[in-house]
Parts: sequence; structure tokens; C-alpha cells
Amino acid sequence: MIVKRGIAVSHGVAIGPALVLGTESFQIPSRFVRVNAVESEIVRFRCALENVCREISTNEQLASQQIGEKYGAIFGAHLQLARDPKLIGEVESLIRTRHYSPEFAASQVLRRYAKELQNLGNHYFAERAADLFDLERSMLRHLLGEQREEVANLAEDVVVLAHDLTPSETATLDRKHVRGFVTEVGGSTSHTAILAGAFEIPAVVGVGHFLADVSGGDIVIIDGNHGEIVIAPDDETLERYRDSAERSRSLAQRLLSRGSRISKTKDRVRIEVFGNIEFPEEAEHCLERGADGIGLYRTEFLYLTTFSQRSEDDHYRAYRQVVETMGDRPVVIRTLDLGADKIPGAAVRAYKQRGNPELGLRSIRLSLDNLSLFKTQLRAVLRAATTGDVRVMFPMISSLMELRQAKMILRDVTEDLEDEGVDYRGDLPVGIMVEVPAVAMMAEEFAREVDFFSIGTNDLIQYTLAADRSDPAVAKYYNAADPAILRIVRRIVQAAVQADLPVTVCGQMSSDPKFVPLLVGMGLRQLSTTPLAIPEVKEVVRSLTIPQAEEILGRALEFELARDVEVFLRGELKKICPDLVE
Repeated sequence: MIVKRGIAVSHGVAIGPALVLGTESFQIPSRFVRVNAVESEIVRFRCALENVCREISTNEQLASQQIGEKYGAIFGAHLQLARDPKLIGEVESLIRTRHYSPEFAASQVLRRYAKELQNLGNHYFAERAADLFDLERSMLRHLLGEQREEVANLAEDVVVLAHDLTPSETATLDRKHVRGFVTEVGGSTSHTAILAGAFEIPAVVGVGHFLADVSGGDIVIIDGNHGEIVIAPDDETLERYRDSAERSRSLAQRLLSRGSRISKTKDRVRIEVFGNIEFPEEAEHCLERGADGIGLYRTEFLYLTTFSQRSEDDHYRAYRQVVETMGDRPVVIRTLDLGADKIPGAAVRAYKQRGNPELGLRSIRLSLDNLSLFKTQLRAVLRAATTGDVRVMFPMISSLMELRQAKMILRDVTEDLEDEGVDYRGDLPVGIMVEVPAVAMMAEEFAREVDFFSIGTNDLIQYTLAADRSDPAVAKYYNAADPAILRIVRRIVQAAVQADLPVTVCGQMSSDPKFVPLLVGMGLRQLSTTPLAIPEVKEVVRSLTIPQAEEILGRALEFELARDVEVFLRGELKKICPDLVE
């Protein structure tokens, strides 16, 4: 049994066979074979091995003839590995004594040797480990009849393990069968992590190198509550996690049963709890959990799930679906926040050639630089607004000039629709995401030009603390409990309250129950969370009084270190809602 730690990004526990994407998405169909099938399985292994050796020999001859013998020697080394009697003997022994399938046995042996070479800490041996991974891929390809498992169309439940998953790859996962995922890299608020929350599947990122420890088909536990993964767990550990998962499900059901109740504090102050969504069908999940509306409808999914350009009707259909689902409840549609880690598949190469994408052409900057794209989206938003309470929100605004340009484009689109005789709603409330420190410092000025604020704490934290939210190497510097973050969020809220402007928090901070008393104490009366967190957040609200929340805020602001703030808030949550603290 191997235990690895990473960053928990989506709560819950998932248990299942591993699908390791580093092996070209091959899914090992079975770990074991019947006793009476052992000999025939060994014959199948030997046939596949012979085919692999034949393929390598052909490649060796071609390379030697066409580009030189020294390149042919590379394949010669692969051939020696494939014909190594010790290696072959170990694979066959696992098939005979443990009744492993040839696929599982070969993967186990080759990965163990690869890991031993990697642990020697020598560059030459690390390259030889890569040879073993190549050999594993070849073996699996021949054993499985060259069938590769598409992660968008799986046949059975799996947990996905990968070095990294781009938002585009995550968006196309088969949500019916992917029970959870783990990546070697990534941060707590990367878009991939946000998508895991949207899928409502446990996820852990930033684990570091671990793929060499896993073979396809290994049973893996993903603990999305504590940021742990357990590879090949023993029976006791497996039972413990199954019990924990059952307790979590029981708590979730209890909270869900109370979700439809209006969220008022104990002293009867109304706190609206909205949902953050990525996909149109999530609107239903928000309603089931008692959401008062959609506080953040991210629209990038339209581009992350396809390589093709989206039409105005594509946008319109997606927006109208959500608006009609929510009825008379408000729906805040955020214009495209493409760029940074949210890159359409077709544009990945172009973005990777640039500098730091977090500080580059992303979000509203990209929209203003591509007016055709921007106008297409705004036309669809205005048309969909005829069916419900729609508000439009511009992300990553960094100056009054950007805001005024965006509003001018919106007016232009309104005039175009009017001229064309297209049905639309022209009096949409217009808001901005406050996620750049420059806007926070000029919050009073911005408050005079918009209808509402939405504080995007994910980016606000990374820009304020100079910590890339997708980089596990600086994860310890990225902390919502940092005193600087508490002060900057409070400043934005105060500016909004003074201007009598609606303000909400829609970043991950508002989905964390321990921050709810703090945010309510600042004066926030609207919170927008992940669908999964709605019942928990409402439960905390119903367990609070406003004076209690204000006292928690006052005491939290006295601390100088983030860790002290976190310990304090966790302790207060335990007093308010002990069921939510493990």
C-alpha cells in the first residue's frame, strides 16, 4: 500500500480501478484470470511478446538503414529488455501464482523496474526507465488488440490518474464512469480543479511524481477531503474509507433534505445563496440544493469541449436552457474568461508560445481584442434575457477604460439587434468581477459605473499574494485566510455597501464553510458557491447570528498570520456546525 499527499480540490471519496493516462489511455479490463485459464493466458502473453519483439526488430532495421546504426541501437536496447528472461519469468510467475491477467502482470513488473531505475537518481537510468514505459505501452497495445480506451467514452467506472489534465481534457471526461481523478501537477483553484467540483467528483492535484507507482487496474482510493490517494490499499484501509464515504453520503442527504429552506440567520437576516455553474445541466443541481439563483455562469465550457468555433445559436441555446431552468431566479452570465489555464484545444499551442498567460491576453482583454467573438456572445446573452432574470458580468476588469469599452460594445450590440428587429432585452444589469487589486483599490469609482460587484477570490488571491494558483510549488503561499486577503475583501464590500450596490463572493472562498461567518460579518448578504456546497453554506448561515459573525470577523482581523486565522475559523465552525468539521 502506498499513500501520497496532494491538494484536495473537490471533496468526497472515490474508490476504483486506475486508468493511467500516461499509458496512452489503455484500460486494463481485468486484474485476475480464472485458475483454469492460466495456461492459455500465458500463451496469450507469449504471443503478444513475440509480436512486440517482431515490431521492435523491424523498427531497428528501418532506423539502421535510413538514419544510421547508432539510432537502430536504440531499438536494439528495447529488444534486449523485451527478451530479458528475468523480466519474462516474473510476469509469467505473477500469472501462475497470483492469477494476474497478462496485462496487469506485465504492467506491474515493468513499472516496478522503471521505478527502481528512477530512484537511482541518475539521468542515464532515468532514460532507461522511459524505455520500460515504452515497452509497457507496446505490450498493452498488443495484448488488448490495439484497442485504446477513450476517456470520453468509457465502458466501466474508473479513477483517472494523469500527469496533468487540461481544462479541455477534463471537460470531455466521461462523467458517467469517471469517479474521480488525480494529477501530478496543478493547484487548488486551477480551472481543472473547478471543473472537478462541477462534475461533483473527488479530485486531488499537485501530488508530485507517482504514476510509476501505479499500474492500470490497481485499486486506488482518492480522498478529496484530505488530499490523499491510496494505491493498492489493504483490506482494513479499504473498509475504513468505505465507512467514511458512507458517513459523508449520509450527512450530504441530511443537509440536502433541509436545502429548500430559506437561508436566514438565527436573528432573521436573509442571506441569499447562489450557485456557480460551468455546464447548463448544473442548473438543475442548484435547484435541487435550494439555490436562490445562479451567481456565476461560466461560459468557457462552450469552447473547452470542442475544437470548432461556436455560433450565436450555440451560445443562445446554452444560456436559454439555464435561464428557463431557473425560472424567475436571477442568472448572472459571465462573459468568456478564456486564456490562462482555460485554453480551447485548438489554441493551446499558440498560448504556450507566450509568456505568463495569467498576466497576458486573457478574459475581457481577449474579448476586446476579438470583437467578433465578444459580440457573438453578447447578442446571445441579450436574446436569452427575454426569457428570465439575466444579468451580464465582465471578468478580469483592470481599469475604468476596459469597463467603459465593454459597456460601449454592449450598447453597440443592443443597437444592432434593434435594427435587425431581433427580440432582446436591453436593460440588463451590468456587473464586474472584482479580482484585480487595481480595481479593489478603486472600488468606490467602479461602484458608480456598474450595477453590482462579484468578488472573484481565486484570482484576487493569486494577484495579491503573487502566487500562481495552478502551481503546487507555491501552493503554501496561496491562502484565502491571509490577513491581506481579509482586508482587501472587506474593503471591496465596504465600498459596495456605501454605494448601496449588491455584492457577492463567487470564488472558492465562499464555498468553504469556515469562511461563511467571516464573509457574513463583513456585510455580505449574497454568496455564490459550487452546487455541492450550497446545503453546507445554508446550514452555516442558519446557525449564525449577525453579531456572532461580526465578532468572528473582528477577532480574525487581529491575527497576523494566515495559519492562525485558519485555526481560529476552523474552531469557530466546529462550535457553530460541528457536523461539518471532521
